[in-house]
Amino acid sequence: MATNMTTNKPGTAIALRLISIFLFMVMAALIKSASDTVPPTQAVFFRSIFAFPVIILWLWQQHDLRTGLIPNNFIGHVWRGLFGTTAMALTFGGLGLLPLPEVTAIGYATPMFTVLFAAVLLGERVRLFRLSAVTLGLVGVLIVLAPRLSLEADAVTRAATIGAMMVLASSILRALVQIHVRKLVQTEHTAAIVFYFSLTATCLSLITYPLGKITGWAAIEWITPSWEVAGLLIAAGLIGGIGQILVTSSLRFGPASMLAPFDYSSMIFASIIGWVVFGELPTSAILMGATLVIAGGVLIIWRERQLGLDRTKAKASLSPQGSPD
Repeated sequence: MATNMTTNKPGTAIALRLISIFLFMVMAALIKSASDTVPPTQAVFFRSIFAFPVIILWLWQQHDLRTGLIPNNFIGHVWRGLFGTTAMALTFGGLGLLPLPEVTAIGYATPMFTVLFAAVLLGERVRLFRLSAVTLGLVGVLIVLAPRLSLEADAVTRAATIGAMMVLASSILRALVQIHVRKLVQTEHTAAIVFYFSLTATCLSLITYPLGKITGWAAIEWITPSWEVAGLLIAAGLIGGIGQILVTSSLRFGPASMLAPFDYSSMIFASIIGWVVFGELPTSAILMGATLVIAGGVLIIWRERQLGLDRTKAKASLSPQGSPD
């Protein structure tokens, strides 16, 4: 008989979530610091392979190591890894071209695209309330992007525009990942999803090593990093692995609907780290757009929570045969 490993400890859940979000921002800052010399695909490799020791130790401690090594839907994990790895590489590329707070703000578009993809790909019904929240969020994203859509032709502007498009594409792919994971969790253990994503990300990014040598394309051609840069990348992998574990562990102590709004604390952490480490401050457009995106996201989360409560009440009103009493 399976044992329920979850328990209701809201304080612990929130603390774990906030720490994980902070660690992910530290990881992003480390990747950004190395982005001037290391291509995004090489950064993905370091991020993935050095998260392995942390993840394997965690799976062993949770007695899930065997579960994590035996997938039921291997091809499903490959597709999840392909989408997720591409999204990660695009985000890392964007970090090298944009301020950290701006990357964070554009990344908030993911829940908006998730709702749209859920309607198109999963057939979920999206009524006026959630559609309005999505529209509000996408308007916020456009406000953040607007300064990067200038017709000026200087190299700095073009690079920033490319960076913004990369992060936006990453948000779309991460929304597809979330839709795919919704299907995976029906047959796969969480441990398997965590383990095989790291494995596929490592393998897929490693493929770009010979490809970069053959093509000479700077965007994927690996370099021999200095000890300092290698240290930044290794630290990013370790910290990313710890953050991944903490964000997963937070769900043992509180529901996702309660924890999701705390993900937006990343803007606070990104602004502080961006200012202290890189001398970056969020512009008024970023703050205004992020506010609208966060508002739309919180409304979506609130609505999802209400729908969840309604479904629970509906189930409670059914007899054991599945019909109303």
